[in-house]
Amino acid sequence: MSASTTPPANAPAPGTQTGTPSGAQTGAATGARPSAELPVLAEVVRSGFTEGHHRGSVVVLGPDGGVEWSLGEVAAPVYPRSSNKPMQAAAVLHAGLELSGERLALAAASHSGEPFHLELVRTVLAEHGMTEDDLGCPPDLPLDREEADRFLAAGSLPSRTAMNCSGKHAAMLAACRVNGWSGADYLDPGHPLQVLVRERIEAAAGEPVAHTGTDGCGAPLMAISLTGLARAFRSFVLAAPGTPERRVADAMRAHPEYVAGTRREDTRLMRGVPGALAKVGAEAVQAVALPDGRALAIKIDDGGLRALGPVLARTLARMGVESPVLAEIGDSPLLGGGRRVGEIRATF
Repeated sequence: MSASTTPPANAPAPGTQTGTPSGAQTGAATGARPSAELPVLAEVVRSGFTEGHHRGSVVVLGPDGGVEWSLGEVAAPVYPRSSNKPMQAAAVLHAGLELSGERLALAAASHSGEPFHLELVRTVLAEHGMTEDDLGCPPDLPLDREEADRFLAAGSLPSRTAMNCSGKHAAMLAACRVNGWSGADYLDPGHPLQVLVRERIEAAAGEPVAHTGTDGCGAPLMAISLTGLARAFRSFVLAAPGTPERRVADAMRAHPEYVAGTRREDTRLMRGVPGALAKVGAEAVQAVALPDGRALAIKIDDGGLRALGPVLARTLARMGVESPVLAEIGDSPLLGGGRRVGEIRATF
């Protein structure tokens, strides 16, 4: 299929960008256009009947970094949620923290809460003279349903270590320790570490942070456009070897189980597509960069994660990526009476 900026036949053409002016940091902000104005990216088909739709936006960058094609609103700010984690991990390296291998991958993780994740979080904390009580993320159950069931069956209670962002928080606290910065307020947007995070996000995205809020884990959440998010991931895979950005990309690609988990789509994608860098975010955000410099970013407007896999697989296929893993990622079945009776499928 030839590249195009024309949306699918069943979707309205993109309109005028709306949103918070660049540089706004507090107060109300409108992100992308209202959902009704965005194109349908996926449809919900049950027993041959289309019962619903998921709208959103997609941007694809070519090898030269320019927008090759897009659907919906890709210039207005969105919260990337955990798709910002590679930039946050790069910031702790810029701050002088020495991390590598699995430890660095975990710093960029939304981990599943599997035993090897929890063990390494505790190890990183102990290596810097800290405990779980120092973490600023809230107590939670493991993100992975199977792990959460095992966790509860063993009599465990929600904990800060089990929270999927605990690897990032452990790395942030460790960076504070090596710099002599306060750890009590490390989640304040004005803290030296968070100022550095902002700088790294802006440098990678090639645009100012448009708004700063609070993520589910309590960390500052910095809004950029989908195009900026794709540029950021592209910059990581193309960064010079040995730079903090390239070190993060290499660690994530070498240890994807630590970035996600043994049953997660980011892991499957980074294992199944050589050289791919992938990170999902809450509210159905996804960013991927390929080793040749192509990149994508997706936002399902209603936050429906069930639509993300089909949209991601279709986008990668349209980019010419060929891998059996796309069929796995793109399969989002609907069940009725315990058996498959339909699916969520991409519409473009």
